[in-house]
Amino acid sequence: MKITEQDQRILAALRQDSQVSNQVLAERLSVSASACWRRVRALEQAGVIRHYAAVIDQRKAGLEFHAIVMVSLERQNRKHVTQFIEAVKAKDEITECLAATGDADYHLRIACRDQHAFNQLLEDFLFQLSSISRIQTHLILKEIK
Repeated sequence: MKITEQDQRILAALRQDSQVSNQVLAERLSVSASACWRRVRALEQAGVIRHYAAVIDQRKAGLEFHAIVMVSLERQNRKHVTQFIEAVKAKDEITECLAATGDADYHLRIACRDQHAFNQLLEDFLFQLSSISRIQTHLILKEIK
């Protein structure tokens, strides 16, 4: 699917507010409601828009401790990678998992109730994964963007 300038404007508007009504979105973009609906539907069907979600203020939701954990795997074989990814997907505290280049194989964004909960996640979960060779933690002090 070729993404047009109008598609980019639709996507930018939906990134700001995914609950905006089709009528309001069409008015913002100066197009008819039916044309806007068809284009959003095409973006959804093409997989450009994968799903809609709520953006949660994690601190207000009681998750006060935030960290980026850089993980290096001992071996980069399919079995270890698959086990690691499946284990990470099952943990709600891990809000993002990014495969990366550089010093670490994966960057995990973690949100926990407090430091104690984070420490438990490390000891009871990450430290128990046999495929991990190194973990480095960076605390998030504040979010800029």
